[in-house]
Amino acid sequence: MGAMAKLAHRVIVTHQLPEEWIADLRDNCNALVGPPTSEVAGLSAELQRHLPSADGLLTLLTVKVDAELLKKAQNLRVVSQMAVGVDNIDLNACTQRGIPVGHTPGVLTDATADLAMLLLLAASRRLLETNRDAREGRWGTWQPERWLGADLAGKTLGIVGMGAIGQATARRAKAFGMNIIYTNRSPKPAAEREFDATRLKLDELLTVSDFVSLHTPLSAETRHLIDAAALAQMKPTAILINTARGPVVDTDALVAALRAGQIRAAGLDVTDPEPLPPNHALWSLDNCVIAPHIGSATENTRRKMAQLAVTNLLAGLRGERLPHCANPTVYEK
Repeated sequence: MGAMAKLAHRVIVTHQLPEEWIADLRDNCNALVGPPTSEVAGLSAELQRHLPSADGLLTLLTVKVDAELLKKAQNLRVVSQMAVGVDNIDLNACTQRGIPVGHTPGVLTDATADLAMLLLLAASRRLLETNRDAREGRWGTWQPERWLGADLAGKTLGIVGMGAIGQATARRAKAFGMNIIYTNRSPKPAAEREFDATRLKLDELLTVSDFVSLHTPLSAETRHLIDAAALAQMKPTAILINTARGPVVDTDALVAALRAGQIRAAGLDVTDPEPLPPNHALWSLDNCVIAPHIGSATENTRRKMAQLAVTNLLAGLRGERLPHCANPTVYEK
């Protein structure tokens, strides 16, 4: 009787995931799983037809969970996202409906910080340009003045958003001998002690940083936080790294700054738009290294993200508090 009651819950998994990642969900619910993301980025037409009967939704960040979707899903009790960011979800609308929204912080911290440092190193040492030159036969003899990049030791890294990923990035940068400054809504005394870091206003940080690494969530306040005016404040030798969300940076302004040599280079794991069209201007720039949003793309991290998303979903279906809830005020209602 108990097993039948569990299986009575109907949940929608917006996209195909490895079966072992969602085994607990299969064991406890009637799960409808969507197509691969390569076929449909948003919610498929087939799954949209099942929204009225869905008790739970396990979604990826490519699906827009807005008031329109929620209106169709009148039985929905919980939304669980397989990502730390939730800018694709209308949190206010979910909270008004009494729907807790789960997300997956923590498990992707190290993987994303590793990628931030990878992009920083690749951009600073001109890896994209030099690799292509070598592949295309322009290696030539060793030349002392050729392919010169930027040093890291003794340089200043400005971190915008000193949360878990920002701190993990600072920890790695400190091991390279870099000096750490940061901007954050509130002070981070423990981080200041650990990294001998100084908190500055954004304008000050942009002016003095040799490298700027973005780790802030996307919101109305942070959209185009790095615009033409912000880029103009940076050193002409500075390098910008973005592993947060694409719209935190004004793409047109970044293209102009890179073309004009207003900043030295950029390393991007996220872009706006995303995916970046093959004919986009950013692809033509030697001083821009681009990865296709792979910050959390390690086998271990993605598996843990899926399992945490399942744990959040099952807790919501049982009426329990989600282990990781993006809209905790829903429990005050």
